Amino acid sequence: MRIIRLLCVMAMAVVAGLPAARAQGDYPNKPVRLIVGFIPGSSADITARVLGSRMSQLLGQQIVVENKPGAGSSLAAEYVARSPKDGYTLFVASSANITNAAINPKLSFDIVKDFAPIALVNTTAVILVTHPSVGVASLKELIALAKSKPGEINYASTGVGTAPHLSGELLNMRAGLKLVHVPYQGSPQAATDLLAGRVQIMFSPASAVVAQVESGQLKVLASSTAQRAGILPNVPTMAEAGMPDFVTSIWFGLMAPAGTPREIVDKLARAAIEAAKSPEVIAAWRPQGIDPTIAGPDEFAKHVATEMTRWSEVASAAGLKK
Repeated sequence: MRIIRLLCVMAMAVVAGLPAARAQGDYPNKPVRLIVGFIPGSSADITARVLGSRMSQLLGQQIVVENKPGAGSSLAAEYVARSPKDGYTLFVASSANITNAAINPKLSFDIVKDFAPIALVNTTAVILVTHPSVGVASLKELIALAKSKPGEINYASTGVGTAPHLSGELLNMRAGLKLVHVPYQGSPQAATDLLAGRVQIMFSPASAVVAQVESGQLKVLASSTAQRAGILPNVPTMAEAGMPDFVTSIWFGLMAPAGTPREIVDKLARAAIEAAKSPEVIAAWRPQGIDPTIAGPDEFAKHVATEMTRWSEVASAAGLKK
């Protein structure tokens, strides 16, 4: 009798699991929403629309991009973190989410615990540029000059807590400098003052100043990415320029709410990685200074953990933590 009851319980469990299993096996059977925390035309938006178009072809289902800008992408992140764990609402995560969390540990969501990483897909190079009047031709020369004039060299960034800002603070920490941070509302404003000589140097997204670099209006010293930037292949990395273990970039990847079934995460990861490697996607990203940088779910999770450690240390050293 006990055996019969046990068999009945097992049968009921199998039957109960069939709808969920079938739903996962059929995934996706309706459009997938891809939530972007920045405005249309931004690097995050370009990443999502180009990648989403190719993923739609691979998955046989439409990827719908939705922009929910605000609070450095935190509004979009919180929205997705609270969404159903079914793979139909995804988030375009970025380095901004990590730096936000490093500066403000009291956010209403946890970028590590509340999300399931799917795939890291690309990076945008952050490059170090100077006004020609500074008179340096290399990173080593800049460091020597800054050490001889502590507190006299200003560096522009695209705002407090951004990757360009923290790149400058990382350089201060690693090289023992006292560069003075001057924040702006965005790249155009910062680049304008740099071109006018009102600030001496700038960590900038490559696409924002590449034209001025090519025209000779600005001098580029290094790219902070691990590999040379595709848009500026002749520019050395920070490591090549003499600053080992200095890697910063604006990166983007896909995440789902924590608890999303792993087989759905893996299916999305395969599509995202194949899309990011495709020639048409690379061709669309390259003029924007965006290079494919690929990592699956587990590698992406490790990347996020490493980034959290790095930027928490920098935020603490710079007195930025809230």
